[in-house]
Amino acid sequence: MAAIDAGDTAWMLAATALVLLMTPALGLFYAGLVREKNTLNTFMMCVAALAVATVTWALVGYSFAFDEGNGFIGGLDHALMRGVTFAPREGMTIPHLLFFAFQATFCIITVALVSGAVVERMRFLPFLAFAALWSVLVYAVLAHWAFGGGWLQERGALDFAGGIPVEMGSGFSALAAALVVRARKDYGRQALLPHNAVYVLLGAGLLWFGWFGFNGGSGFGTQNAGVLAFVNTLLAPACTLVVWFALDLLRGRQITAIGAATAIIVGCVAITPAGGFISPGWAMALGALAALPCYAAILWRPRTRVDETLDVLAAHGVAGMTGILFIGLVAQKNWNGVADGLFYGDPGQLGSQALAALAAPAYAFVMTVVLLRAIALVTPLRGPEHHEALGMDLTHHGEEAYASGEGAILFGSEAGVQP
Repeated sequence: MAAIDAGDTAWMLAATALVLLMTPALGLFYAGLVREKNTLNTFMMCVAALAVATVTWALVGYSFAFDEGNGFIGGLDHALMRGVTFAPREGMTIPHLLFFAFQATFCIITVALVSGAVVERMRFLPFLAFAALWSVLVYAVLAHWAFGGGWLQERGALDFAGGIPVEMGSGFSALAAALVVRARKDYGRQALLPHNAVYVLLGAGLLWFGWFGFNGGSGFGTQNAGVLAFVNTLLAPACTLVVWFALDLLRGRQITAIGAATAIIVGCVAITPAGGFISPGWAMALGALAALPCYAAILWRPRTRVDETLDVLAAHGVAGMTGILFIGLVAQKNWNGVADGLFYGDPGQLGSQALAALAAPAYAFVMTVVLLRAIALVTPLRGPEHHEALGMDLTHHGEEAYASGEGAILFGSEAGVQP
């Protein structure tokens, strides 16, 4: 059994805190993208993920993800954190307890990501139920497939920091959720514009900052893999930004703030699965390449009837799939010590990556539909149209992000309360 390494442990404590910061940063990013009347509710969905996913992870989620179990799902040996102690996790130089906490932050941010598909219309209490079930039955299962000894890992699929459970899992679950919950009442009839671009930029910047822990920490120490992922997390999003600027100029002759913030996220997502497996040069190429399908998907989505509010599918599902497949092309054993891709002599690696890119989205999509349909049998997923018109902040939390008082007067009048 490996001994605890103080340097590795110190870095992983910092990385865990960095990843936890990403959830309120996502709340800020998402809150700026919605209309003013839904600011608090959108942020609160991310806060809810912090609470619900942490509890479910401690109860059974971690065990389902990382206990031996079988190829599909882990067992229950670590349920209720049984056996999660100060001793090093097998094969690592950090305490098992710290590994548990680091992986918990991944589950939290992924649950929060899915909320972006249903903000501005899904009721808060059904979302809490969905977050609890999804974290256990979708995220934990996909994490087991990718990291916990599951069938995709056994078939050689590589995923350094979460392209399978976090990025593709959230992106394709978001598509399913948008289809089940259906479009906002004003979708397609009026412009539904972001209300605060500064929030969006600040949230994106904090997310990028946290991503250095997300990817760099996935080496679980201060060895080469973590360093490579850390540097690639700097390079890839910068290249995505440059290409996004060019696409914005070609399309509208203006570089937009919302576009810049989105580009940062796309670049971070694309490098997430590949960060510790590809060279810095290829990381730059991946960042530039990922901008193209994601930009196209964001332009295409409003032309459909799918009101996937904050483009989680494009920014996470498509970008994550791009990164997963890119590993199969350009992974280099002399950089990662694990495997080569097609360009370096191993076409089989591309096959393993393609299998992951098909199986994970399919499972996430189907299970999300099943879970939301089941919840809808118990309680409505959406409230009355006039509640949506007033805004989710007042109708679900009794508060306003910006205390003008006008919304409160309207809401009080509706309830028969004299202003």
